[in-house]
Amino acid sequence: MFAKKTMENRITIKKLGRNDPCWCDSGKKYKKCHMTQDMSIKRPQSSFNLPVASKHLISKGQISPLRAVPAHIKRPNYAENGGDETESSMQNKLSSQEIEQMRLTCRAARRVLDKAIKAVRPGITTDYLDAVVHEACIAEGGYPSPLNYNGFPKSVCTSVNEVICHGIPDDRPLENGDIVNIDVTIFLNGLHGDCSETVPVGNIEPESQNLLAVVYESMMRGIAAIKPDGLLRDIGRAIETYVKKHGYSVVRAYCGHGIGRHFHCSPTIPHFYNPEEYTKIKPGMVFTVEPMVNMGTWKHTIWKDGWTAVTLDLKRSAQFEHTVLVAQDGVDILTLSEKQSQLFLGQNNKNHTRQEDYASSIDMV
Repeated sequence: MFAKKTMENRITIKKLGRNDPCWCDSGKKYKKCHMTQDMSIKRPQSSFNLPVASKHLISKGQISPLRAVPAHIKRPNYAENGGDETESSMQNKLSSQEIEQMRLTCRAARRVLDKAIKAVRPGITTDYLDAVVHEACIAEGGYPSPLNYNGFPKSVCTSVNEVICHGIPDDRPLENGDIVNIDVTIFLNGLHGDCSETVPVGNIEPESQNLLAVVYESMMRGIAAIKPDGLLRDIGRAIETYVKKHGYSVVRAYCGHGIGRHFHCSPTIPHFYNPEEYTKIKPGMVFTVEPMVNMGTWKHTIWKDGWTAVTLDLKRSAQFEHTVLVAQDGVDILTLSEKQSQLFLGQNNKNHTRQEDYASSIDMV
């Protein structure tokens, strides 16, 4: 059912009335929330209801200044100096109390991502999405983790079309037919929570619909492969096996990672099969599963900004991401939306082989 849901995930553009509830779920009327900001966006006259996807390549736009964070918001240690994390190579060993706090942090990250996804439509800029994420993180009482991490100038990564990851939000308007990945991480309760989705902008062509469906499904298959005392390489094998069936390739330069007190720490989670990876999966591990999958080659290049990674052949790329906790009785997906149920934990996992049970319960692409 997950693949089918992803393929049908098209955005319907609905014009909001002044007195309608705002799209951001703030509970306020549209006129008292985002209406003024939305009306200031310059939209191409032909950006709505176009049947044909945008075909031109992404070019760099203008980047706005760093957004301010209120003084009362607790910051990670890199926030002020724009550096890296200290001891980021160490593996997380979270206490039981920290694990409960991690659940709260990851739920907040999911709420922020959901707000950003709701804001996606033709004509808005990725800088606007950055503003939505920035405000939503602060409303949660958290700090947007990407902001000033190694000097990254924005509060979220937005990767459009052939951009694989680490796209910097700018003033380029999204166009009907684009796809955009929104990668949200929030620092809250002294911990980071991380999740992302690639979503359509307006109507996208069948090839991009299929890409999104396959990547989401590959992520879920990777999560289904996680089990206590299993091997980390099982995750990449499940992902790459499925992706290759559909003629796509898995990016090798960027991987999942441990997360918690640090934004990035060990273990490293390859999304491709590495037979020389013998790291065991242990209960209590917290890490991300975030496959990046390309329509063409897995190889990439990086723009002169030092961040933006694009496919070498300039074909489209997509990514989905969850933060997960390895439990004694399965795997706990910490960044699910509130209406989604755990698939691989406790009773849902009893007397089943994870991948076989999951594969038999979905509509295949």
